[in-house]
Amino acid sequence: MSSRTMPAAFLGHGNPMNALERNRYTEAWRLFGASVPRPRAILVISAHWYTNATAVTAMPRPRTIHDFYGFPQELFDVQYPAPGAPDVAELVADVVKPTWVGQDIDSWGIDHGTWSVLMHAFPDASIPVVQLSLNAFKDFDHHMRLGRRLAPLREEGVLIIGSGNIVHNLRAVDFRQPDRGYDWALRFDDVAREALQTDPTGVAALDAHADFGQAVPTPDHYLPLLYIAGLADTQPLDLLVDGHAAGSISMAAYTLGLDRDLSGTLSDEPAAGLPDGFPALDSNL
Repeated sequence: MSSRTMPAAFLGHGNPMNALERNRYTEAWRLFGASVPRPRAILVISAHWYTNATAVTAMPRPRTIHDFYGFPQELFDVQYPAPGAPDVAELVADVVKPTWVGQDIDSWGIDHGTWSVLMHAFPDASIPVVQLSLNAFKDFDHHMRLGRRLAPLREEGVLIIGSGNIVHNLRAVDFRQPDRGYDWALRFDDVAREALQTDPTGVAALDAHADFGQAVPTPDHYLPLLYIAGLADTQPLDLLVDGHAAGSISMAAYTLGLDRDLSGTLSDEPAAGLPDGFPALDSNL
């Protein structure tokens, strides 16, 4: 058992090219990784394992998944060879009871929603990594309750990370605006920030906001935020970094229980752009 409660975080991951870039967002991920005690394991709730059941990766050697297309070969060559943690997978299944969690030993692995941030936060890939899937058939309250049930893992030295984007609308991307957001994206990001810094569980009710439909046209990238909000309950989250990319993607990241304020140490470099000639809508960012 750890000597203190392990921090947690929601990281806006955005474009997979961030895995290869150095900018203010990747620097925030690096500083976060350097500021937490070394975890026993990392549990990631990634937007990219959005499926028809609740499951946790339980294989000893998870594969690196390149769940996108149209990007340079350099990105497909990335490997994040972190070990798995079958014992932590069992612990996840135990703490969330009565919710059933399947033990995935061969179908998934470490997707780019996970490795694109971890290769900056924990570049040596030596800390075991497990992923928890997002059950597409469950509502917002279910996901938030499940996040709350994960809280005992933090006392066992497990670092919990939600990886997604508060605003994520691929139909509206404009890569001529690498570091700007549309008015509706800014408004929704602002209302989410107010909730996260006052009453985090309020983000589960933001589907009633006028800009929700444009900001969250599909729930996959928003749901990881609900897990961290559930962990926080009434404890405010701290803004790690904010900003927007391509008009319609929020890069905001938040931490829970981190002793250091890292926000004043970051550069102004924008998020990674896409390679020349890339078809902007042919990716699962």
